[in-house]
Amino acid sequence: MRIPITGIGVIAPGAIGIEAFRALLASGASAVADVDRWDTSGLSAHKAALVRDFKPKDFIPVMKMRRMNALSRLGVAAAKLAIDDCGGALEPETGVAIGTAFGPVQTSVEYMQEYVEKGAALAPPQLFAESVANAPGSHIAIEWGLRGFNVTITQRESSALAAAMYAATQLAKGSAGAALIGGVEEANEMLFSVLDRIGALAHDGHPGITLGEGGAVLVAGAGTRKPYGWLAGFGIARDTTATISNYGSDPSVIVRAMHAALEDAGLGAIDAIEAIYVSLNGSLRGDDTEKEALLMFPRADIVRTKHIFGEYAAGGALQIVAALVALDEGRYRNVLVNSISAGGGIVCAVLSREAA
Repeated sequence: MRIPITGIGVIAPGAIGIEAFRALLASGASAVADVDRWDTSGLSAHKAALVRDFKPKDFIPVMKMRRMNALSRLGVAAAKLAIDDCGGALEPETGVAIGTAFGPVQTSVEYMQEYVEKGAALAPPQLFAESVANAPGSHIAIEWGLRGFNVTITQRESSALAAAMYAATQLAKGSAGAALIGGVEEANEMLFSVLDRIGALAHDGHPGITLGEGGAVLVAGAGTRKPYGWLAGFGIARDTTATISNYGSDPSVIVRAMHAALEDAGLGAIDAIEAIYVSLNGSLRGDDTEKEALLMFPRADIVRTKHIFGEYAAGGALQIVAALVALDEGRYRNVLVNSISAGGGIVCAVLSREAA
């Protein structure tokens, strides 16, 4: 399996567009800052990685934008940037595969408020239609008239990599000639408050994740631009020691997924992997387990990125983008991207600089 990535669109904390994102990575600066979008005074955590300079009307006509929730706007804008970047038009049979950990939570909150206050008959039907997780992928397909496969995967932190794996498998089978692959996530008061209440967020020296938002979309298998890199192989596993709200503790399962990705990519030797873009996100149990698994790759550079743009589906998609930037700049030949989710899901991907 070698699927070329010819276009990248990024709407990220601290960066709009691939070149701005490239500069953010080079600077080493973090986009994590105090939350000013909602009141956190009654909470333990007060920081998040928020998208602050995104103007949807710069990417989406106003009349269309009004029919989209915030999550869909992120996805459609990232898709537009990716399509513009790839240098070519997409065929109608192009597929769409998007990952999101929680979907449009804010839209669901707004719909339920309307439902409670006005009753079912007067609750806006458009809000209900936009409350489903596959709204961004549907809007992307509608905007560009794409009739290929259209899937949305919700697997917490691993959602974007799982979507990439699905799309790459379909392209390798010939089910479609090209695909838009990505991840989207929105940060909002409800999600932040719930994660804070269960102790999942970092604060005052307490280990935990930092909530991030944004969107990243890749054009795979089409376009005229020289590929940033190639999707070469995937490995998956399930850590049965995990609970629904916490990470697993068995490093051998992560090792098995990493080795499966290498085998799928046709790379027999561990030393073929020059860097690992790790899932490390600040969670104590998840990080400790992954660190132990990484001992199996003693010569690989360990690259941590989630301290820059936070965690969840956009974090997984932005991990892939960060790895592709490194390949495009000639720093590595083969890299591994790990995504480990609470609940035990593990997805690993090998990205390569060359077609074979």
